[in-house]
Amino acid sequence: MKKLQEIKDDAAIFQREPSVDQEDKKTLLSLGVTQQDCRRSGVHGEMDFLSGWIVSPSALPFLCLVWGTLAQQAFRIEPSNLTVRMGGTAVLRCEVLRASGTVQWVKDGLLLGLQRSLPGFPRYSMIGNPKRGQYHLQIEKAQLEDDTPYECQAGQSESSRAIVSGTAWVNVIIPPSSPYFEVDMATPWVAGEKYTVTCVAPDAKPMAEIALYKDGVELTGAESFNMDGSKDKLLNTHAKVTVTALGSDNGRQLACRAKNSPLFRPVETTLTMSVFFPPQPPVIVGLESDVVKTGRKLTLECVSHGGNPLATLHWTKNGKVLSETWEENIVAQKSRSVLYLTITPADNQAELCCESVNLVSLLPSSVIRKITVLFEPAEVILLGSFTAVEGQELNVGCFASSSNPLVQIRWWLGYKELNNTAVTTEEGDNGGMTTMSNMTHRVSREEDGLKLTCEAFNKGTYFSKTQMTKLTVYYPPQKVWLEAPPQDVPLHAGNKTRLTCFSTGGNPTGALTWFKNAKPLTYATKQTSFDRGVARDLVLLLTASDNMAAFRCDATNEAKKTISAHTKLLVQFTAISMTITTSQEELRRGQTVTLECQAGSSNPKASISWILGPQRFQGLEQPPRAAQYGGVSVLSSLSLNLSSQHHNQKVICQAYSPVLIEGTNTFFKLNVLYPPEFSPHQPTHVQVVEDETAAIPLLVSANPEEVSCVWLHRKEVLVKGWNLRYHWSDEYSLEIKNVTRTDAGVYTVMCENEEGINQTSIMLDVQYAPGVKAEKEPVFVNMGETADLICVADANPIIPDMFSWKWLGEGEVEMGEETQEDESGLLTIHDVTRAHAGIYQCTANNGIAPPASVDVQLVVQFKPELQKGAQWRKVASRGDGTTTAEIVCQADGIPRVDFSWEKNGLRMDFTNPRYEERTVRGGSFHTSTVRVVNVTAAHDYAVFSCTALNALGEDKLDILLVSTSHPDPPSSFRQVSVTHNSVTVEWIPGFNGGLRQRFRVRYHWDQSVSFLYVDVFPPRATTFTVTDLQPATTYNFSVNALNAMGESGYADNNAVLTITTKERPEVEEIPADDDSVSRSAGELPVYLTVVFTVVSGVLLVLNSLGCFFGHRWKKRRGQTGGGGGSVSDGKRNEEEGSSRSTINNSNKYESREKINAAAQHTLLIESGSETDSNVYESYAAESSQYYYYPTVDYMPALSPHPEETHRRDVTHQPVDSHSHVYEDVRDGGLHQGITASSPPSSFNHRLPHQWNNWTSSTDHQQSAERARDSADVRQPQRVPDLPFELRGELV
Repeated sequence: MKKLQEIKDDAAIFQREPSVDQEDKKTLLSLGVTQQDCRRSGVHGEMDFLSGWIVSPSALPFLCLVWGTLAQQAFRIEPSNLTVRMGGTAVLRCEVLRASGTVQWVKDGLLLGLQRSLPGFPRYSMIGNPKRGQYHLQIEKAQLEDDTPYECQAGQSESSRAIVSGTAWVNVIIPPSSPYFEVDMATPWVAGEKYTVTCVAPDAKPMAEIALYKDGVELTGAESFNMDGSKDKLLNTHAKVTVTALGSDNGRQLACRAKNSPLFRPVETTLTMSVFFPPQPPVIVGLESDVVKTGRKLTLECVSHGGNPLATLHWTKNGKVLSETWEENIVAQKSRSVLYLTITPADNQAELCCESVNLVSLLPSSVIRKITVLFEPAEVILLGSFTAVEGQELNVGCFASSSNPLVQIRWWLGYKELNNTAVTTEEGDNGGMTTMSNMTHRVSREEDGLKLTCEAFNKGTYFSKTQMTKLTVYYPPQKVWLEAPPQDVPLHAGNKTRLTCFSTGGNPTGALTWFKNAKPLTYATKQTSFDRGVARDLVLLLTASDNMAAFRCDATNEAKKTISAHTKLLVQFTAISMTITTSQEELRRGQTVTLECQAGSSNPKASISWILGPQRFQGLEQPPRAAQYGGVSVLSSLSLNLSSQHHNQKVICQAYSPVLIEGTNTFFKLNVLYPPEFSPHQPTHVQVVEDETAAIPLLVSANPEEVSCVWLHRKEVLVKGWNLRYHWSDEYSLEIKNVTRTDAGVYTVMCENEEGINQTSIMLDVQYAPGVKAEKEPVFVNMGETADLICVADANPIIPDMFSWKWLGEGEVEMGEETQEDESGLLTIHDVTRAHAGIYQCTANNGIAPPASVDVQLVVQFKPELQKGAQWRKVASRGDGTTTAEIVCQADGIPRVDFSWEKNGLRMDFTNPRYEERTVRGGSFHTSTVRVVNVTAAHDYAVFSCTALNALGEDKLDILLVSTSHPDPPSSFRQVSVTHNSVTVEWIPGFNGGLRQRFRVRYHWDQSVSFLYVDVFPPRATTFTVTDLQPATTYNFSVNALNAMGESGYADNNAVLTITTKERPEVEEIPADDDSVSRSAGELPVYLTVVFTVVSGVLLVLNSLGCFFGHRWKKRRGQTGGGGGSVSDGKRNEEEGSSRSTINNSNKYESREKINAAAQHTLLIESGSETDSNVYESYAAESSQYYYYPTVDYMPALSPHPEETHRRDVTHQPVDSHSHVYEDVRDGGLHQGITASSPPSSFNHRLPHQWNNWTSSTDHQQSAERARDSADVRQPQRVPDLPFELRGELV
């Protein structure tokens, strides 16, 4: 029924709204109602439908009835203005009747969308029942941006036109943010001042209402105004009020409350007020009375309450600050300062003041207490003299210093009070009064020693102070007497005698004083006391003045009455004075002077005599005369002839008394003027060592002593300051610093004073260490002649046997005869041999360090000697016309050696372009090399003859140029050493056939099935050790050579070297500890074995890498090298395409040719070269006079050197065979820097200074060998390198 009523109501509405347009139809269709639905319901026609209407099933028949009729949309409920608090939910209601169009909301002109969820607006949505046309807009969590106009619109449909609701405003209420004060509270307020307080309530909508409260009481009279907030539509409300600060406001709250809607609770902010206000006046606690006694210790407390900040306190006394410390009690709101005061008299009537003040006090508050101090006198003083002579009046006083109150003074003598006093008072210090009491009393002898007391009594402090002293009463002594020698007994002057004075009685006892002739004596002994009196001794050392002098002793004391005793002495004495005078003012050498001697008073008379040095004279004596002290005086005179020796001598006058057996003397010092004289001890010869300081003393005397001296050396005056080395040590003596030999000679000195001039001469002998030089160097001598080596020394002194000679070469040679001729040292060597050639050192030593040495080279000249070993007699080269051969001829000789060449007996023509000759010289060695280009067998396989000649002779060698072949057998195969498991052997290589050769050792023993072979490494070594042999076993050894074309026979015509190894050495077993295992003597520790293994592995890897990269480098160099024209450029020649393997050995001396010892020394000394450490080796099996120098692994390259080249395009200049003698001999640096890799030898006969100065002849031999080795490494043998005979080519 209810639903039917609703339909009827709707029908009534439809009657009011008869027209339905197409939009209404569309709205109806949008609700899902179709004409078919109406037909199913039995209803035909059109119907009106109101927008916002929700169609229910019960209304469907009715709607169908009106289908087909025009139904205009209409708002049933339109949105209205709405107020919502921020964060709340707002709902704008919108219901549409007959909604046929699309319903949506518009926000401030912006369509929000058709969907009810309103995408893009997460807080917006449409709610309500759409079937009833409810399109309410719900806004959640309302924000300021939602404060805007809204419209509800229903779009146009087929049955209805569009409708738009009225504008509805959503008013979003926003409470103010936390209010804040605009007031500066960083600086506290001052009580009584007015301050403007502003409170701001920011960002409110609508404007906020502000109320201000102080300590909970609302403040009136506030003025408010608004300003724009941080965003549009927000307002900041300002409320301003004037506040008068009170002291009670300090620490209280100032509150600001803001509210803009009943929907919100007010927001509040508070501010604690800080107000400065003055403190209360201070009070003093602890001082009960203003009267206090001195010495009392007061603890006074000053307290001041209140105040912000709390008061600062300080104490003053009479305006002077006593304390500025205080403490604050924040809880009790008070300040407190404690003063500890010890009362002194100075505090009397003092004003104690405590002041309090803070930052806002206009004036300090204070409390003042004036105190009165009771104090005693600081001192009681007795005034006057407390000693008196009996019967006199004693007048004394007693003074009491300032006191409060006044003191009363009383006098006591012993136990008796004295009342004869007079008292006076005056104002004293610290507000007190002083008291003075004067007392008079007549003394008696009985009062001596009694105590006199003054008593001062203070009635205020009940304190008395006394001062006591002892009364002394004087009376005179009673008796005085002496103990002394009798007056008629003579006493000897100089002896001691004693006089004693005695005194008894008196108070005090008498003071004894001695007098001589009425004059007091101060040297008397100290007075002593005895039971009845005093005594004092006078001990006299008798003098002439004591003779018949009156001696008196007085006894006196403070009673001022004197009694005395007297005596006299008889004293004998010698002359009391001696005086020598002369009438001449100046005494000079050669004059006569008369001296007079006056002897003073003596008792008895004295006799006078004169003494001058060891001589004694009797002068002319005058008659005696009476003199003082009861004696007599005597006068005597003496005449002298003066000389310079008399100067400063003393003439003595003596007065002698036979009675006393004693005399007196005096002297007169003669001042004799004379010109300068030199001492007999003046040295005439001074020796000094060079570089030291030479001191030439000058012993000169003169009177006057002002002497000027001039030194001359070689007639030149030595001026002070002209040479800093000259120094005059004592005005006259000369010192020469860093003396040199040029300073030697005669030095003349001339001295002058006012009396005249004199001179003397001194020889300065400067001794110095020797310097030595060779008179001739080098010294050339032919073999068999006599050589004289002379060195000349520059030294002082020249002493016998100061020269010594030393041989600096290797080995020992006969030194010859050493002689000396003055400054020359001579070494004479007869029958000179080549062994004498070398460096001799001449050393000169005259005893002054350091000795000096000079080296003298002896050059022994000899005819040329060619190297003629097997390797020098053959040269191998392929004869196919593509190779180059070098034929080397080396000679040892001095002077310069020249070469000539022949081929098959005919002199060679070096204008032929196929032949080139060049000569290299190094020391005594001279090397000539003939280079044959494009060697052919038909033309060049021949005998080449080399002739070496110089001024002393010549030598010749035939060299055969042949084809390359297998090597010749080694020779001189021998044993070097043997152990229980190894054998070391060596040999001399044969001709290598023109190719690089290596060696192989063959051996076997009885039990071996066949021969064993060992390849020698390094390949060109000539000494090898075969290891891993059996002990005590006999082995047979052989050695042969191999090259690319084959091998040689075994050494020494297939001879066999039989060697038996030694027995295995016995090794003592070492007992092992319990925790270790015994180890044989030759066993290495495990950790060393591991270390050696790792190191060996690393070295092996590095060696392999070095060989690999070295081979590649050499190969690369072999492909890029160039040619050259000297022996040292042979490497470049072989890199031009032709194989040098057949000629690299040339005819070098490789067979270790034997030479004698003399030849060895010649090589060492004359060649300008020095043997390396492995050049000369001695075979134990052969005579020690033979030496061998292996050249196998010694491969130095020849250094650049002037050479002669014979070519057809060169014009030869004539060469003087002697023009380079000195260069040949002295050029010691030609082959310096060449290093050898040969094994070290124990036969190193070189001195250290020879190591870098000399090279051996093997340097030249081994240079070609090294070049040959390099070529062999760089150029592996190829088939074209074989001799053409082996390749089937025709000769």
